[in-house]
Amino acid sequence: MSPSDNPFLELAAPGVRALQPYQPGKPVEELEREFGIRDAIKLASNENPFGPSPLAVAAANAVIPTMTRYPEGSGHRLVARLARRHGVAPECITLGNGSNDVLDLVARVFLTPAHEAVYSQHAFAVYPISVQATGARAQVAPAHDGSRGPAYGHNLEAMHDRVGPDTRVVFIANPNNPTGGWLTTDALENFIAALPAHVMVVVDEAYFEYVGEPAYPDTTQWLGRFPNLIVTRTFSKAYGLAGLRVGYALSHPDVAGLLNRVRQPFNVNLVAQAAALAALDDDAYLASSVSRNRAGLRQLLDGFSALDLTWIDSVGNFVAVDTGRTAAEVYAALLREGVIVRPVANYAMPNHLRITVGSNEENARCLVALGKVL
Repeated sequence: MSPSDNPFLELAAPGVRALQPYQPGKPVEELEREFGIRDAIKLASNENPFGPSPLAVAAANAVIPTMTRYPEGSGHRLVARLARRHGVAPECITLGNGSNDVLDLVARVFLTPAHEAVYSQHAFAVYPISVQATGARAQVAPAHDGSRGPAYGHNLEAMHDRVGPDTRVVFIANPNNPTGGWLTTDALENFIAALPAHVMVVVDEAYFEYVGEPAYPDTTQWLGRFPNLIVTRTFSKAYGLAGLRVGYALSHPDVAGLLNRVRQPFNVNLVAQAAALAALDDDAYLASSVSRNRAGLRQLLDGFSALDLTWIDSVGNFVAVDTGRTAAEVYAALLREGVIVRPVANYAMPNHLRITVGSNEENARCLVALGKVL
């Protein structure tokens, strides 16, 4: 049945009617079943390829016998630990079922059909989904074309120009997914300072731990200066806990209080809370993940260079590479080689593939397959 034949369509909220569900990366099991192949690799969802922290695994196993009970509803221990880590009061923390959950909470709290949200072209796909679901209007700022800033990067001037009296939320991913680009301390700080007080600015730092650039900001340090600032983080990337879905936001206590009004009870499960707590104590694991990711990113870039391909400079655990042709065709051919990557035509980048940094062996296999396909 096509969407136009759906008899329930008119019953849905207006913002939901035209929505398309978020499409996650193709699972390995589905690919192997579909093509009858084995040992496929997935470099499509910006997951950590190195396995979780042993401390996190031990903590998760320790609480499994108690899974007949609901988790602690407020996530008290995890909230307290995050508050100490960031030097804020526990009242500043909002837990989420991944940081996507928190982004959606922001939209539900601050957006209505009478309001607008601003985000950049090529920005994370969850922003338009959350905005549209509320019925709010999206103001999409064109990204830099390369003449006055990094190509595909956030054009803060264009974003500011789209802020008006009905704007309630601005979404900024730093670094951005799927492009991997980032904003400097001065640029982002000046942008936030120039926003009207009625505009909430969300800085999505899902890939924060991977960035080693001296001019890259830690915006959690700005919470005392900007009461309209919301910073989101996740355990899904560098901490290797994507399957457990745990993220959080930091904000002014009054803002966090609003977010927590609509946060579902028990939205972070028992195992996720225990594993996240332990992961925060495993500095050696985190340092190893970051170091190995940088080596793997260099491996991919060297391979692209050998294939005479261009890419967008990235500071995350992924890179968007220009295939020089319609990337959907390359993606489909790579699937038959047992390599899952991510085409990003839905981000207005029809010639690019986003490739997650994998292990040394996975990166090598991806490059060989890419060379064969091209």
